[in-house]
Amino acid sequence: MFQWCTAALRDLACHSTQIAHDKVPMVRANCRARFTAADFDFIVRTLARSQTDQVSLVDLLSDVETRDSILDCPRLVDAILNNCGHLRISSQFYFYVLARHVLQQGGIGDRKLCDYIASLLETFSRASRLQISDETHHLAEQYISDMLIALTRASPEQAFLLRAHIGNYSLFISGIFHPAVAGQRRSLRGGPDIEFYEQVGRTNYQVVASHAVARRCELDDVFEGLADRFRDVRLALNQLSDQLLNLDDDARLSLSL
Repeated sequence: MFQWCTAALRDLACHSTQIAHDKVPMVRANCRARFTAADFDFIVRTLARSQTDQVSLVDLLSDVETRDSILDCPRLVDAILNNCGHLRISSQFYFYVLARHVLQQGGIGDRKLCDYIASLLETFSRASRLQISDETHHLAEQYISDMLIALTRASPEQAFLLRAHIGNYSLFISGIFHPAVAGQRRSLRGGPDIEFYEQVGRTNYQVVASHAVARRCELDDVFEGLADRFRDVRLALNQLSDQLLNLDDDARLSLSL
């Protein structure tokens, strides 16, 4: 199971009065635009069965629409899962392929939304790993509450970043750490549960969907989709966490705040 950076979360909660727009990550739907040469080499090596196939695949990958179709090939998922300790691929490629897989299984076919989810996972994967603790979700609730308080003194653009981050944070917690969240009320009376994160996340995605910054960044449709299907996306991430990711193995990519 994922290892959670509780110390980082505590630090965020303790310094919540200083929350500002430059402290909040801006997530964009841009994983596909940031694939590397090594990622494309991985695709060709995984899918090509001959030298001729390799040449054809290189040509096909140069077309954006064809490339998207190729990225949906189940063999890419299998290759990633079966060779995690020996992969030379970017984190954005890794998260896009796996997120796309589980979202499609959950009936969510919007590639742009999937790209955003992959970027979200990549963004939240950049800190060092520490162990999860029983206080994690109390701190998470405090952190969200403090961000909501920070909205009262935020400029319109700062408010957009804060609300988008609250939505992303709520989706990440309830999607990736759902076993701990689901068991929270059994271990700590009054701790936030799945419904808390779903409500907070959905509400803030709804608000930012109509924001001018969302339209300018061409994310209004993504936020509308996340607000409408928050639970479906959360369940897909539950599957990702339960079945496809095993971060106890140091050879695998790590996800933490």
